Amino acid sequence: MVSTGKNQSVAVIFILLGFSEYPKLQVPLFLLFLTIYAVTVVGNLGMIVIIRINPKLHTPMYFFLQHLSFVDFCYSTIATPKLLENLVVEDRSISIKGCISQFSIGVTCVVTESVMLAVMAYDRFVAICYPLLYTVFMSPKRCILLVSVTYSWGVISSIIFTYSLLVLSFCETKIINNFVCEYSVILSASCSDKHFSEIIFFIFANLNALCTLITILTSYFLIFVTIFKMNSSSGRYKAFSTCASHLTAVSIFYGTILFLYCIPSSQNSWLLVKVGSVLYIVVIPMINPLIYSLRNNVVKETIRKLMHLKIISQ
Repeated sequence: MVSTGKNQSVAVIFILLGFSEYPKLQVPLFLLFLTIYAVTVVGNLGMIVIIRINPKLHTPMYFFLQHLSFVDFCYSTIATPKLLENLVVEDRSISIKGCISQFSIGVTCVVTESVMLAVMAYDRFVAICYPLLYTVFMSPKRCILLVSVTYSWGVISSIIFTYSLLVLSFCETKIINNFVCEYSVILSASCSDKHFSEIIFFIFANLNALCTLITILTSYFLIFVTIFKMNSSSGRYKAFSTCASHLTAVSIFYGTILFLYCIPSSQNSWLLVKVGSVLYIVVIPMINPLIYSLRNNVVKETIRKLMHLKIISQ
């Protein structure tokens, strides 16, 4: 519902300022973000292809990883093309429907990724703490069920958050001092009572964060307890090595979220918010496939074989 207080329909427009206050940096930033996006697309889609074509990677961990790569690709594609467009055009407007749609798909990806990271932590917990029962606990059917639940909860969360915005009335053009449509900014443009929407967002945002964090922290606490009980130093090193990539990805993901939450809401903090948003939306989807590929000899060997085949075919 988009209306004024007099029940007259209006076209509500949001203006995404992006990095427009730095006119001399528009071209360098465009080239930088275009390069990052290209690496993101190649890295994540390449990771999916590598996992599918190499039988050695047909394990639960890499089954989850290919879905994480797909979510990262989608998440980056939601916001980065609009960011690139706003760096080269004068008209930085976006309709309220477009803004809410971008937010809705973005929430689906964020919630799905956070739950996927929790599922991957559980997978590492089973692999290290119950290695003899790993194939039973992480059977193909259970892996498919876990991924289905992950995507389903992402969609359900998005529907709930989006509904809490659609019940509002919007009656003014709003300038967004960022390059992406965020919940708080969309909410601030409403001219109706926001109490219901704020409660819904508070409950479900914290529920998602707490449940996934508790799962991850509990899994790694039990993993570390098991590792420290091992008598063999080589066994401890191997166990740590299997967790290192995922733990790095989790630390960057939640570290960036905490960074954004800890930024004080003042006019001087907008640059930090934008930098945090760039890390969260643009950079993390690029570095995730790098984290998992650079530490894995099987992945690196598959890449070398593909490059070798390409050279021969030429």
